Amino acid sequence: MARVRVNSEIAGTVWKIEKNAGDAVEADDTIVILEAMKMEIPVLAPTAGTVAELLVGEGDAVEEEGPVAVIET
Repeated sequence: MARVRVNSEIAGTVWKIEKNAGDAVEADDTIVILEAMKMEIPVLAPTAGTVAELLVGEGDAVEEEGPVAVIET
């Protein structure tokens, strides 16, 4: 199995977690939702698989290109 790191495209704060470790995801499923500049920005799964690890929690700050999760394909 390959491990794919999921990165944020923008800096922001984790507003809501949509998927947890162990959850199955399809490509383009929302994993977390960030709040940035009073907008809600979804972080999407780049590929189908299982969320192996969630690297952030609600309220955490995330940098641009910062890791938020790992998916096993």
